[in-house]
Amino acid sequence: MNIDLRTAGPDPSDLDARADLCRDLALSAGRIALEGLGRADRSFRLKGAQDFLTETDAAVEDHLRAAIAAAFPGDAFLGEEGGGRPGRETWVVDPIDGTANFARGVPHFCVSIAFVRDGATEIGAICNPVLGELHFARRGAGVVRNGAPVRVAATSDFAAACVELGWSNRVPNARYLEAMAALLELGANVRRGASGALGLAWVADGRSDGYAEAHMNAWDCLAGLLMVEEAGGRVGRFLELGGLERGGPVIAAAPGIAEGFAAATGLALRA
Repeated sequence: MNIDLRTAGPDPSDLDARADLCRDLALSAGRIALEGLGRADRSFRLKGAQDFLTETDAAVEDHLRAAIAAAFPGDAFLGEEGGGRPGRETWVVDPIDGTANFARGVPHFCVSIAFVRDGATEIGAICNPVLGELHFARRGAGVVRNGAPVRVAATSDFAAACVELGWSNRVPNARYLEAMAALLELGANVRRGASGALGLAWVADGRSDGYAEAHMNAWDCLAGLLMVEEAGGRVGRFLELGGLERGGPVIAAAPGIAEGFAAATGLALRA
């Protein structure tokens, strides 16, 4: 029997290999980041207003780029620091999400890695090296934290809800303040940790009930959005609206507060 390899579809085993690599690289990159945190000199420069860059950001991204290129030389790579061009199969990397925290020695940051194939995020890993936590997800297979399955929270009352808002200098400050005011009026506790990837991971594992930001780049959110979906939460249409190339609005929430959270933030959920 002749099989047309152009239409036979991807071999699941190559996703298995990428998943193993993603998991291993998140951990090794986390170790590099943790070593950088421990150094006395964490000097930084600004790429823009409140947009920080340290030597460790570059070191982590170089490590990831080289390892992925060696294992899968045909895959595209899109990183926060070195850029790149998306392809059919693309690794999307934030070497340190929460660099403003990292640069000041605040132990709340992570490494975020996602693998996107044909417009869908298939694999995601978020490593918080300070807490020794690895969140990992595969499309259709759920999400785990350090190997144990996690689910979004069952919260349905805003008086008991803890949500997080990310701030972006790409949109007017008034939008952030209006969303915060609306959520406070509903009775929610609103916080900001300055690491959007961790904020999304915490929605996936029930530590937070929702995360929203008016504009995020793909490397900040793709892994976390996959995790929220796989953990039973609701998310917006980031990739469908061109987020891989241009970035865009991000919303993720536990089902019990999702509609109210969307109304308060002015961000749309996927139907």
